[in-house]
Amino acid sequence: MSIGEVCDRIMTGYLYILKSVKSGKFYTGSSDDYKRRLREHNEGKVKSTKGKRTWELVYKQLFQTIKEARQAEYKLKRYKSRKIIEQIVEEQIIKFTRR
Repeated sequence: MSIGEVCDRIMTGYLYILKSVKSGKFYTGSSDDYKRRLREHNEGKVKSTKGKRTWELVYKQLFQTIKEARQAEYKLKRYKSRKIIEQIVEEQIIKFTRR
């Protein structure tokens, strides 16, 4: 087993959703430290979100591993639906359906 595989097994991860105060747009991401990541988004250190600052955290979910959080992020981004994101933020739960 590689070091990366060991880290994936022991490091928890978060799926998070941010909302731009400026534009109302949402951003979905994953990280082992959502607070640090939110700070990076708001400091303009993330190229894809730099132009829509200020960001606020509107949803987060803890996963047992960062790998699981990234898989959930990928699955959520595949939906490409603002309506689904708004529902998750409102209900504070993700209900994945089979695709």
